Amino acid sequence: MSQHIQTSRLTVPAIRGRKGKDKIVMLTAYTAPVAAILDPVVDMLLVGDSVGMVLHGLPTTVGVTLDMMIMHGRAVMRGSTRALVVVDLPFGSYERSAEQAHESAVRVMQETGCQAIKVEAGEGVPETIEFLVRRGIPVVGHVGLRPQAANVDGGFKAKGRSADERALVLAEARAVDQAGAFAMVVEGVAASLADEITAAVSVPTIGIGASPNCDGQVLVTDDMVGLFDWTPKFVRRYGAMRELLTQAAQNYADDVRSGAFPGSAEMYMFKAKDA
Repeated sequence: MSQHIQTSRLTVPAIRGRKGKDKIVMLTAYTAPVAAILDPVVDMLLVGDSVGMVLHGLPTTVGVTLDMMIMHGRAVMRGSTRALVVVDLPFGSYERSAEQAHESAVRVMQETGCQAIKVEAGEGVPETIEFLVRRGIPVVGHVGLRPQAANVDGGFKAKGRSADERALVLAEARAVDQAGAFAMVVEGVAASLADEITAAVSVPTIGIGASPNCDGQVLVTDDMVGLFDWTPKFVRRYGAMRELLTQAAQNYADDVRSGAFPGSAEMYMFKAKDA
């Protein structure tokens, strides 16, 4: 057996077995240091294509590439040892065909070492999920608000406002479940719809802007710790990192300009050698 296999990590069957039991805790991570901090307290780390907006300043996730996801996936795997790591397949890397999705997923898993990939549901995607699962690739589905479809939807809009929309999202969730996904993210839907989905599918649902009755929850870590001025309605801030970083930078700038930094404690002072 390869010495690189992480036997101590949470497994796909373990996560799937949490349906209706202990809540699943999931957060995003894009770097090794953040992954190392989150790893002891979460069950799953998501290397989301949200990295494009959070770290790269893109307006949507559409500009994220497969190479970007692999780079950040590698970093998160280096920084973690316990959590199950899931990497998003970005826009354009899986929609054309099941074969394209398989090639992309194989690259991600081989080059990062992650345990699973995630795809946003849509027309033809359940068939792709089934194709991948049959070939040994664990898949997390994603239903409801789909960030990769922002251009079609005219922005990031919550789902479940009409009976037809509710029926469509519920049908997508059932199809993802039947296709063999071991879990699914349910994003930006009416709470009652999230509850209906959770009751209708056999795998754990992981909510984001959904319902506390989902089998788990996920947030973008940078939103959760308050790194941005604005956050979505469904985010609860558990920190004030923007304020802390702003104050730290200001204190540093003040010390540099006054000559107080560096001080003797931050300088190398060598004793002169005896003649």
